[in-house]
Amino acid sequence: MTARVLDVLGAFSAATPELSLTEISRRTGLPLTTTHRLVGELAAWGALERGEGGLYRVGLRLWEVGALAPRGLGLRERAMPYLEDLHEVTRENVQLAVLDGAEVVYVERLAARDAVSIRSRAGSRLPATATGVGLALLAHADPEHVEKVLAAPFRRFTVKTLTDADRVRHLLGEVRRTGVAISEQQIEMVSQSVGAPIRAGQGRVVAALSIVVPIEANPHAYVPAVLAAARGISRALGASALATQS
Repeated sequence: MTARVLDVLGAFSAATPELSLTEISRRTGLPLTTTHRLVGELAAWGALERGEGGLYRVGLRLWEVGALAPRGLGLRERAMPYLEDLHEVTRENVQLAVLDGAEVVYVERLAARDAVSIRSRAGSRLPATATGVGLALLAHADPEHVEKVLAAPFRRFTVKTLTDADRVRHLLGEVRRTGVAISEQQIEMVSQSVGAPIRAGQGRVVAALSIVVPIEANPHAYVPAVLAAARGISRALGASALATQS
């Protein structure tokens, strides 16, 4: 029963935020009668909502529950003042993310009207090896976990997307040395990101932030602001000044 409910919820995505009963049935492989019953129960609880056109979408109740996730709740609250400052100063896209397996999950994103377009949004996922936040997180992740990520097939977004494990290893070493990850044209040919790790108590890296700027911009010009924001959030999370500088 639980697996079927999760299958129904998993049918929704950023590309398909609204689905009909028939589409949910087809995506899950469940009989239409079963789909109808499960969707009805989920809608009654508030996990799904039915729009005027008869299509279903994820309900606010599910978002309320998801907001209680420990890695997202306290992190976002403490990070927001620094993210807003970075956004205000640069007028560019600013992102906050955590590592989940081989992907990053975006906890927050602040977008500017005239900034370069990006794929990420709050709650979305992207491969860690192809993003500034992901590279910043992998650079400080457990080596065994990193090797597991690098052993899996790489997803290509552009001709610039890194798909060679040795090149990624070299880049992760540079990130550890400099404290900053620069990802150029890996997701979109028109943009690049500058990311930095965020630490909590004992200096453990728990998240990363990044700024996404046009490819024509000089990424190094944003490094001081990105590092300052990351250190500010780290201090807010309880990391020592020494740990945030390492």
